[in-house]
Amino acid sequence: MDNFFYQSDHLDTILVVDDSVENLQVLSALLRDKYKVKVAKNGAKALEIIESDASIDLILLDIMMPDVDGYEVCKQIKSNPSTAKIPVIFLTALNESSDETKGFKAGGADFITKPFSADVVMARIRTHLDLQIERRRADDLLRVLLPENVIEALIEKGSYAPETHANTSVLFCDLVGFTIISSQLTPHELIQELTEIFTAYDDLAVLHNVTRIKTIGDAYMAVAGIGSNTKTHATDLVSFGLAMVSYLEAKNSKSSLEWKCRIGIHSGEIISGVVGKSRFQFDIMGDNVNIAARVESNGRPMSVAITDETKSLLHPEKFQFESLGSVYLKGKGERDLHLVNLRS
Repeated sequence: MDNFFYQSDHLDTILVVDDSVENLQVLSALLRDKYKVKVAKNGAKALEIIESDASIDLILLDIMMPDVDGYEVCKQIKSNPSTAKIPVIFLTALNESSDETKGFKAGGADFITKPFSADVVMARIRTHLDLQIERRRADDLLRVLLPENVIEALIEKGSYAPETHANTSVLFCDLVGFTIISSQLTPHELIQELTEIFTAYDDLAVLHNVTRIKTIGDAYMAVAGIGSNTKTHATDLVSFGLAMVSYLEAKNSKSSLEWKCRIGIHSGEIISGVVGKSRFQFDIMGDNVNIAARVESNGRPMSVAITDETKSLLHPEKFQFESLGSVYLKGKGERDLHLVNLRS
């Protein structure tokens, strides 16, 4: 999960906007040893740079400029979703509280008063860049825990209404022989192994357009079809499951431990919702979720078992199937199950 960590040798990019060439020179000289610096002599040029350059991390923005003043530039930055989160620090010779109020209403994060104090400039910049890093970490964590549409609903409305999804596929994965392997490892080694495996699974989930729902001990639960892939959910999730098996095979070839997994997939309608308030969790539920869990427990180690419902959504020219016959699923009755693999 490398995106949780921001490298210390990364140089943040600061855009300095001021109509005074002298101020631009002073600030550039002050900042260039620690940051990448871009400059603009007016608001229009600043907006042009911001729109075309996604690397901008912070903006130092003069208020009193001809044509477009700093307040208006800031409003336009904050009105654009792609730039709204960039912190803006106003540069100003004004010192009335009403000026600060106007600046904060426009979306500014802070003020630096002219003439500049080098220590103040550097301290304010570092404070807001550190806050930006924490925001990014929080955003990344949310994106691991919640789908994008759920995050947007929580931000905009403060809640996420339960949804019914007609076209989804659900996966359960269980590590076979976990109790025996765990007895051979220290707690630290066990957590390290599970972290390595589940992190790899999370990376594979992103590649296959799959949403990880949760892990429970040595079990991993995921779903496809609650986002944009409602037509390819079965193919996406089966491909993901096969990639999970391949990952463990590769890992085992380089390790003294031999991890095995058992995977089950079922397709159908499910319900999604956010459970809890102070410690909320995105979850899925419904009879088809329970069936997927039963399919997993009746599958085979290092294989992906699927139901007829999932098989009917897969292209036979891409996948090959092996029948497991009619299998009794506890509480769900008899169902035809199949092992699936990629055609060679």
